[in-house]
Formats: sequence, C-alpha cells, structure tokens
Amino acid sequence: MLLVTLTYLKPLHEIDALMDAHVAFLETQFAKGTFVAAGRQLPREGGIILARRLTKPALTALMQQDPFVTAGAASFVVTEFRTSLHHADFKAVADAGTLTVGTRA
Repeated sequence: MLLVTLTYLKPLHEIDALMDAHVAFLETQFAKGTFVAAGRQLPREGGIILARRLTKPALTALMQQDPFVTAGAASFVVTEFRTSLHHADFKAVADAGTLTVGTRA
C-alpha cells in the first residue's frame, strides 16, 4: 500500500484552476484500480492519495504526471507501508495476508 501526500506550493486560486485536470488524472487511476481513495487535507494545504498495485518508484513516476505537479503547483511524497490490520470493509484493498480486525485469536 502506498500513501501520497501532496503539498500545495501555489495559492488556492491556481490550484483550483488545475482541479479539473487533476481530477481527470485521479479518475484514470481509480479506473485502473491503482488509487483507492483521494481527498483534500484539512486545512486545505494539499491532498492525500491512497494507492496500491505499484512499486514506490512506479508511483513516484506516475505522480510526476499529475497536473498539479507538472504545473509546479504541488510537490509530493510517497510513503510505502504494509497493512497489518484492517477493517472488514477494507479487505479488498488491504495487503494480502493481513488480518481483519476481530479475527485474531
């Protein structure tokens, strides 16, 4: 599993001008099953993307194509982690071999 943390580098009016292109980028990756969830940070200083099915280097290369990044409006950090426990609703996207909460003996 991978977590992308986007940090805005430009004012929000410039971020908003790129939003349609950014959302199209996200939707393409959701359709491929690469992205699991995405949304704004609160306060609105950037965004978070939860991803899977890629290596960290592959996701880093993919994120270079995000319109926010290509326009210099945001930077990003990719953090790789392995799920250990997950809620049953999350089972379809959790790492293989991890435990659903409530199933440990």
